[in-house]
Amino acid sequence: MIGIVSHDAGGAEIITSYVQRNKLECAFCVEGPASEVVQRKLGPVKRMPLRELIVSCSWLLCGTSFLSELEWTAISLARKSGKRCAVMLDHWVNYRQRFVRQGEWHWPDELWAGDNVSARIAEEILPEVPVKLVPNAYFEDIRESIAKFPQASSCSDKGKNILYACEPLREDGKKLYNNERHWGYTEEEAIIYFLKNVECICPKIDNITIRPHPQEDMDKYNWVKTEFDLPINCDKESLLFKQVAENHIVAGCATMAMVVGLIAKKRVVSCIPPGGSTIPLPHPQIENMNLLVQAFRK
Repeated sequence: MIGIVSHDAGGAEIITSYVQRNKLECAFCVEGPASEVVQRKLGPVKRMPLRELIVSCSWLLCGTSFLSELEWTAISLARKSGKRCAVMLDHWVNYRQRFVRQGEWHWPDELWAGDNVSARIAEEILPEVPVKLVPNAYFEDIRESIAKFPQASSCSDKGKNILYACEPLREDGKKLYNNERHWGYTEEEAIIYFLKNVECICPKIDNITIRPHPQEDMDKYNWVKTEFDLPINCDKESLLFKQVAENHIVAGCATMAMVVGLIAKKRVVSCIPPGGSTIPLPHPQIENMNLLVQAFRK
């Protein structure tokens, strides 16, 4: 039996897809947004407290997290118990920060990267741990799921629909670096920059959907609907796949939803404001809003 440990939604999505497609026998210790992902995709599963799970399982497969200590603790306990521990990487940036808390590093036996880009980055950034390429099962789910939903209209005379996917930058910066502005901007500043300059992306817009991050409150961004004279709605409840299918453009800073947009062959725009130091996603298809603004304002 494999022990699954996850807190954040990104890692949980990939791990549950891997479990489904390989029909694996597993028990789970999940918290936070990962609990909803497991329930939605796998239904009722066998759950255990962390220490009991590690004793009972043959080996451990974990996600990673910036803020939660669940996976970080699980890695340490697994190593102390002599249990093999693999960690599924679910992003392309900030790898090292996921394995340290208060200056203490916990390394797994193996890192699983879902694509060649993340494998290369992990080998460069995390030389302490062997990297294994394990094709991202969630990407296959994305392709199949998005195809089931009605797609955004391709009529040239209609306005475009834009999905803006948010990230809790202030919270992450405060927790990791004791500085809400560690990356040089906040999520509020990023969304203001996007909305003030959205005409640079598309001159005619039918609808803008603001999607809060799984860690964020549903009503966190409701204020933008009164601050801007734009057709805006906030929606955290709809499935991400459905939202991506219904929109022509996916925007954000450096969130996984933007990669989902690429997989769905949508136009994707990074809206990191000028001076922001967030590491951009390493996908050349993603457009830089700063360049779009410069070209539009000439």
